[in-house]
Amino acid sequence: MKQVAFVPDAGHKELILSCQGDGDMTTVSLTTEEEGVAMLGGSWLGGDRGALLMQSSGVGNCINMLSLPIHCRMPLLMIVTMRGEWGEFNPWQLPMGQNTERVLQDVGVYVQRATFAHEVGDIVYAGAQLAFSSNCQVAVLLSQRLLGFKDWSK
Repeated sequence: MKQVAFVPDAGHKELILSCQGDGDMTTVSLTTEEEGVAMLGGSWLGGDRGALLMQSSGVGNCINMLSLPIHCRMPLLMIVTMRGEWGEFNPWQLPMGQNTERVLQDVGVYVQRATFAHEVGDIVYAGAQLAFSSNCQVAVLLSQRLLGFKDWSK
């Protein structure tokens, strides 16, 4: 990967910091997720591979923009931290969190899910292989159970 586009997210914090510390990678903080879809399409046209990091709520922001890589057969790897699942405290996260996988599949994105820490590396690697060898769009969903939840009842 040469390019990593992201909307700041606590679930991706360690990955973002790791990418920012890698001198061979360019990281771009976005104001909205669909900017990353376009940016990574341009990156691929320029010969670089990249990934888009976002939360499940951001998937809803991208649905129309996903027509670009789908119809132009541009690879797109998305790594999505899930909200609206296990232990969610914010009801605003529930609609997209409960429907992210189905919505992505309905528009033609291949979806893979990681629920346990030991499987994340293999699933992301397999997703990247699928995206970049087949020029397709892949979303790796990192379950809320994997990431943990914040207890706001205290």
